[in-house]
Amino acid sequence: MNFLDVIKTLIPLILILGGLFAVLLLVRKYSFSMNGKKAKLLSVEVVNNQLILPKKYISVVRIEDKLLVLGVSENNISLLKEYDYKPEIIIDDKNDQFKQTFVDVLKQNLGMK
Repeated sequence: MNFLDVIKTLIPLILILGGLFAVLLLVRKYSFSMNGKKAKLLSVEVVNNQLILPKKYISVVRIEDKLLVLGVSENNISLLKEYDYKPEIIIDDKNDQFKQTFVDVLKQNLGMK
């Protein structure tokens, strides 16, 4: 094996690695990133998880202006109930801070006062 054979082997390898690097740059530029600006397009927040049985939960998730009550098990996730989310601001007299608890949000969306 001479020097020319080594060069003939390395040139396709360098071309393939360069192509893969270019594809990586394109994917990073045009895809959603977890920590970047594009990840903030949809506001998703897990409000609460409640363990029912081992590996079975009831989760309350807020997505934009909806509250979703989800049944989560090891094999699937099912939608149990969907509510409209209208945040109310509760003023704490002691500290004059805005405060809202999960129970208040749930009562509000169930129509209870």
